Amino acid sequence: MSKKLSIIEVFAIILGAIIGWGSFMLPGTKFLSSAGVGNTFLGLLLGAMCIIIIERSYHIMMQETCEEGGEFSYIYKELGANHGFIVGWFLSLAYLTMIPLNASAFPLVINKLFEGLLDFGYLYTIAGDSVYFGEIIASYIVILIFMTINLKGIKETGRVQKYIIFMLIMCILVVFFGMVMNVDSKNFINNYVSNYKFNMKEILQVFAITPFLYIGFDAIPQLATNFGFNNKKASILAVISLLVGLLIYNLLNIATAMAYTPSQAIKFEWALGSGVMQYIGKGGFLLLVIALGAAVSSGINGFMICSSKLIGAMGKQKVISHKFNDRNKNGELSNSILFVSGISFIAVMFGREVILWIVDMSSLGAAIAYFYVCIATFKKQTIFGKKLITLLGISSSILFILLLLLPFSPAKLSIQSLVALIIWTILGAIFWYRDRK
Repeated sequence: MSKKLSIIEVFAIILGAIIGWGSFMLPGTKFLSSAGVGNTFLGLLLGAMCIIIIERSYHIMMQETCEEGGEFSYIYKELGANHGFIVGWFLSLAYLTMIPLNASAFPLVINKLFEGLLDFGYLYTIAGDSVYFGEIIASYIVILIFMTINLKGIKETGRVQKYIIFMLIMCILVVFFGMVMNVDSKNFINNYVSNYKFNMKEILQVFAITPFLYIGFDAIPQLATNFGFNNKKASILAVISLLVGLLIYNLLNIATAMAYTPSQAIKFEWALGSGVMQYIGKGGFLLLVIALGAAVSSGINGFMICSSKLIGAMGKQKVISHKFNDRNKNGELSNSILFVSGISFIAVMFGREVILWIVDMSSLGAAIAYFYVCIATFKKQTIFGKKLITLLGISSSILFILLLLLPFSPAKLSIQSLVALIIWTILGAIFWYRDRK
């Protein structure tokens, strides 16, 4: 039991995977300009409610299948190798993209704290984003740190994550209440409260990306073999983590809205950071940078755990090379961890814009996994109440998928993301055909 994760450690891993780079950047780049404060809250709330409904199917799944690989292992067992590979392939995309996304945000944290420190050794520009040698080295270092921690063992990983999350929550609360005390509330009320209008299109724009925002809850089935407690408590932890994540997303969005109107916020590279610097000063900005650093670190750590366990499970079932299931002396999936780190090293070299195109697909990858889990669980249920819950989960998953793919949807994927999706699908078909052959 000494090598098992405690409740607080599992909570830290889940919440760390939920609260990453996006929670600090999206208020300025998307939330306020797309949906303001009220409609953003409703979009996030509806998304959280749908994910909680989907989680009930996950709870049923974990009562029947407690294996590494989570959804992949469950679907492989219930629906066969073909469907198992589809789930594993698209879910691995959702996991893998989150590591370079957070790793490439780490240089932004350093550059905000020490202006322009890493902007040296210009290499090239891709999609309008200039890539510097200094930024790549910083991203590599943080990936290497968490690769080393993960190779040492899950208990060490959980312990580190626990301290990171504690620091993250404390810094966010201090910054939020600092903004409340220092900003004139009249501006906030005039900009976001007095003229509020319910707008379903705006709500759906936020709602559609909630599989990406809340994908961290998916760590629960990946960690199933590492719990030092029962699955019922794990399910409760997933719901609590989702609700805390919902709260933090909204606190950071409101803090940004206190400083700027939507049209002002979108002009800043980091609206929240600029607002904190303007109204609280360097001390508050330092706390915010520490919080962002903690969020980025916890995101890398959480998704390195999830992706390595998923790929290891796929290797165990031989839908990819069996070598990915090899373990080191600490009992960890060393080849999977090294592979995930290697992919992340390559990805950060393409720059943040290209990574963001791929990340946009992660909501779709997660939604496909949710759909399969709910379908498989629905087929096995005989009790009306449980069938109804799983049916609602199926409907929620389909809604997420349609919002991302339909051409007239307010939240449809960009052309670049669709091209990347087609490439990933073709690669999956090639891998599957080769292994089947």
